Amino acid sequence: MPDEEGHPSRDEIELGRVLAALADPLRRSVIRELAAEPDGTARTCSSFGLPVSKATLTHHFRALREAGLIRQVDRGNSRMATLRRDDVETLFPGLLAILRAEQP
Repeated sequence: MPDEEGHPSRDEIELGRVLAALADPLRRSVIRELAAEPDGTARTCSSFGLPVSKATLTHHFRALREAGLIRQVDRGNSRMATLRRDDVETLFPGLLAILRAEQP
């Protein structure tokens, strides 16, 4: 059962949901950028510079969060996103390397 912020536990992360979240090129770019950062790096959602409205940005980050790819925490009036690197690497070894190698 996802926690109160909508983060699934490691056992609840499903390949289909991960692949569905990664089907969108903008969401892949977010994961690619987070994967290139040192582990534990937290960034605001707006720092990715996605060319979409605030509502669409919220939708993209919700899809990534609910798929189990990122963890989000509220920091004042913004949200910080971190990659769930250990969970992703444990469940889907090599996936992050594939995403990092993808040409944007």
